[in-house]
Amino acid sequence: MPASGLSAEAIAARLSTVGLTTRVEEHIRCTSIEAEVPESLSAESWREVLEVVAEADRFGLRATSMNGRTLWAVVRKAGPPTGDVGGPGLQR
Repeated sequence: MPASGLSAEAIAARLSTVGLTTRVEEHIRCTSIEAEVPESLSAESWREVLEVVAEADRFGLRATSMNGRTLWAVVRKAGPPTGDVGGPGLQR
């Protein structure tokens, strides 16, 4: 598993210890984590959740009246090394 996947799995595991059910998905450029956040989440748990998602490259919260609150975080995958991008004849 790539480092981004391991980091995302670690974030998901820590969110699970707070009591959130998480979903982890692999994408081409990143690994994403989502979790539904109950209205009853305590202030102490929110602080812990924010500490955890701060380890991601990006994070946020979607809140709608129809779907409740969904916490999301993204861990980027590393790109190719700069020297290999242009192919063998175009390396720097």
